[in-house]
Amino acid sequence: MTRREEREALFALLFEMSFSELTAAEDVLAIEKEERSYDTEYIVNSYHGILSSLTDIDGLIEKSSNGWKLSRLSKVTHAILRVAVYEMVFNNLPVTIAINEAVELAKKYDHEKAPAFVNGILNRIADEKQLKDKKK
Repeated sequence: MTRREEREALFALLFEMSFSELTAAEDVLAIEKEERSYDTEYIVNSYHGILSSLTDIDGLIEKSSNGWKLSRLSKVTHAILRVAVYEMVFNNLPVTIAINEAVELAKKYDHEKAPAFVNGILNRIADEKQLKDKKK
C-alpha cells in the first residue's frame, strides 16, 4: 500500500468508527484488518494515535472552525480533519503534504464546498500551532 492508500484507509476507519461507540473502536479496526487488510504499521499506529489524542484533535478542529460545533460537520469532513490534524500536529508530517492530502480526500469523498472548508480549518490550525515555520 502506498502512503496515500494507507491514509485513505485510515480515513475510512475513522469514518466507520463515527457510526459506533468509542468502545467499539478496537472492534472496527479488527474487522477491517481482516476484511480489507488494513493492518499496516502506519494505519494501526495512526489509528491508535488518533484515538488516544481524540480530545485534543477535536478541540483544535472546533476552535479553528469559526463557531461551528463538531456536530455540524459531516462525518466525512470530520474524519478527514482528524487524520490531517493528527498527521500535522502529532506525527510531524509537513503541513503542505497533510493539507494537500486532506483536500484530495475531501474532493473525492465530500461535498463540493468541503475542500475549501478543510483547507481553511487546517491552515488556521497550522498557523495557530506555528507549524508552517517548522524546519523538517
